[in-house]
Amino acid sequence: MSNFDPKARPKLGPWPPAPESSAMPPSSWAKRTGFRPKFSGETNASDSGQMPLPPRACEPDNQPDLEAGRARPPPQPQPPPTVSNCQVQSGKPAAALPLPPAATDKEKDQSVKKRRESDGGVPKSSSPGSNRRAASGSNEQPPPLRRPSRNGEVVDVVPQPTVDEDGFLERPSHMKYDLRDSPGLVPIWFFGFQHYLSMLGSLVLIPLVIVPAMGGRHEDVTAVVSTTLFVSGVTTLLHTSFGSRLPLIQGPSFVYLAPVMAIINSLDFQGLKGNNFKHIMREIQGAVIIASAFQTLLGYSGLMAILVRLINPVVVAPTIAAVGLSFYSYGFPLVGNCLEIGMVQILLVIIFSLYLRKISIFGHRVFLIYAVPLGVAICWAAAFLLTEVGVYNHKGCDISIPSSNVVYEHCRRHMNRAKYCRVDTSQALKASPWFRFPYPLQWGTPVFHWKMAVVMCVVSLLASVDSVGSYHASSLLVASRPPTPGILSRGIGLEGLSSVLAGLWGTGTGSSTLTENVHTIAVTKMGSRRAVEVGACVLILLSLVGKVGGFIASIPQVMVAALLCFMWAMLTALGLSNLRYSEAGSSRNIIIIGLSLFFSLSVPAYFQQYGISPNNNVSVPRYFEPYIVASHGPFRTSNYGFNYVMNTLLSLHMVIAFLVAVILDNTVPGSKQERGVYVWSDCEEPRREPAVAKDYKLPLGVGKFFRWVKWVGL
Repeated sequence: MSNFDPKARPKLGPWPPAPESSAMPPSSWAKRTGFRPKFSGETNASDSGQMPLPPRACEPDNQPDLEAGRARPPPQPQPPPTVSNCQVQSGKPAAALPLPPAATDKEKDQSVKKRRESDGGVPKSSSPGSNRRAASGSNEQPPPLRRPSRNGEVVDVVPQPTVDEDGFLERPSHMKYDLRDSPGLVPIWFFGFQHYLSMLGSLVLIPLVIVPAMGGRHEDVTAVVSTTLFVSGVTTLLHTSFGSRLPLIQGPSFVYLAPVMAIINSLDFQGLKGNNFKHIMREIQGAVIIASAFQTLLGYSGLMAILVRLINPVVVAPTIAAVGLSFYSYGFPLVGNCLEIGMVQILLVIIFSLYLRKISIFGHRVFLIYAVPLGVAICWAAAFLLTEVGVYNHKGCDISIPSSNVVYEHCRRHMNRAKYCRVDTSQALKASPWFRFPYPLQWGTPVFHWKMAVVMCVVSLLASVDSVGSYHASSLLVASRPPTPGILSRGIGLEGLSSVLAGLWGTGTGSSTLTENVHTIAVTKMGSRRAVEVGACVLILLSLVGKVGGFIASIPQVMVAALLCFMWAMLTALGLSNLRYSEAGSSRNIIIIGLSLFFSLSVPAYFQQYGISPNNNVSVPRYFEPYIVASHGPFRTSNYGFNYVMNTLLSLHMVIAFLVAVILDNTVPGSKQERGVYVWSDCEEPRREPAVAKDYKLPLGVGKFFRWVKWVGL
């Protein structure tokens, strides 16, 4: 007989036998691995309509805790379980997943060393960006992880966070200069001016649109452009010193453009005689000042720290995207007046920013950073040559004669094309003085009307929503941690004070954090607060030279419209990019974003077309017709002020997008990970980590005056 031991007989598995493929894994990567995110951008799929991913190998439990900024303590030794946690998740029996022998510390060090040598690890150096790196005894850091793609190429992936010897996360920096870095004496001027030059379109295009719409002359455009540059420099210095202290440029936001256009084209100003520009500007100044006081109260009272709980990426994304999409009726219809100039301008900016974006000259991606200034320079030069060689000259026609006084029919036919294509029709450069100091109340005493002020108060709230997204995204790029809710409220409060200055000086809009800041920081890799402050000083000096404002004001209107097409498209994309902090593939978020964007276009279209007869003869151009809705909207009660407010607000695309998104996102069930809820630093974080205090602490001991209120930050 054979030596048969019944105890050694292999145990039979469950019947029927399990298939070789593992059971349907949980559809959330976080549920399978036990991952708990810190920042909103570190989210993954959930069970909200996405297809499940194949199971991954179980990761160790002592992953860095991104929520607290520390490494989790190693797990305590436990008695050997019969079935491990990984085996339960994968659906395999215990015998199918034997545990590998634990490696000793020496073997781990040798394997890490070999991997670093094979990957070409580089030693640490005292390079810029070290202000948020903790000092450690090691002289090397692992290179960015790389993985082979399907076609065999090597693709960069986000490196895993390392932990310093004190237990805090050491986030690898990809920036040339971080928040508290200071470039050399010469580079700081270059980087500061580069930061503003790359955002030239956002700073100067709004005055080129609203001043002619108000009936302003060339010298008025020049004065408003110089005033805008001056106020932008001053408010940026205030914000980097006493606001959020992030390297964010303040300026005229596109959020204010649509309501300003609605005020300009209201019936109250249709029958004005004399200087329409100054009268309308004073009305806008009064509305901006009241709205700015509301925004200041919202920030410094701490209400913003409460409202920010309702503001998440799913709310910010469609709201900002609707701002860019709302101007589709203005962009290309104006470009069509001179296609050979406008289309060339659009194509040049597209070629520079997309096809030539990876070309580097002296270590700088010149075409990507300076796509707008280069496009303007080349297109302007081409238009100048066409004008000088007489392409737009017509025999017997004088461009200086108003079209209403032109007798010949062929001159009237070519007058409109010549008006938009020629570069010598503007006299702004000749009429501008060499020196001009912008001063407050230069257009007269502001005029206050409650109906316009209410509209602007709602718009200032939406501008704050835009700033919340910019604060969070920029802090992840340049700072050691996101700001606390108190620091966020402090920044919103100072933006309100900045808008008060904009209203007193008369820029035509309020002042806010420009959305394009995040894109500029990511492209230039320059997040130095000191460099932005130096650039603001340069901007103030340039604003005092009247010829600079005259030069900018003389940009042909077709080129302005072409640049706005690109800028508004960028604004739409930047708004939608906030979805990267949430689960963009979630069916919940897809439906909310889709409804918000659709109704933001459809509902205003109803308000803008309500009550307009086909033969209606309006006195404004076709591309301004959507902004005269206050005179013919569906609200027609006996109270004209109420009708004005409701018809105007509900015809603004961003207002509808915000209302739909904020209601649905805060009422439809969804996990924090799925919603991508913004995670701000704890109020005690600056006391635990000196780096956070250095990033956001107010200078010159100003913070001690605010200790009696906790919501204004440090």
